[in-house]
Amino acid sequence: MIKGTDGDDSLPKRKAARPAHLARLERLRDEGRLVLAGPIPAIDAEDPGPAGFSGSLIVAEFASLAEAERWAAEDPYMEAGVYARVSVEPFRKVLP
Repeated sequence: MIKGTDGDDSLPKRKAARPAHLARLERLRDEGRLVLAGPIPAIDAEDPGPAGFSGSLIVAEFASLAEAERWAAEDPYMEAGVYARVSVEPFRKVLP
């Protein structure tokens, strides 16, 4: 489980880096390793508009925690300064 927490004024950076970020997620999906991924709106709304997002959650399969940490460190959102911090933790899917 990878959780990125956005820094201040991240929305313009997020918009600019989104295509590259999604391309990496689509590769995980195509490899059958992506369980789920999505942004965390800063407010309770489908489209948070200028409020933007407070972060992102990615649940994917990696061979090890170290591999997941490397993958997260290379995310375009990290490189663009969208995330102020990222946590990578083990996750065990139970349902469905």
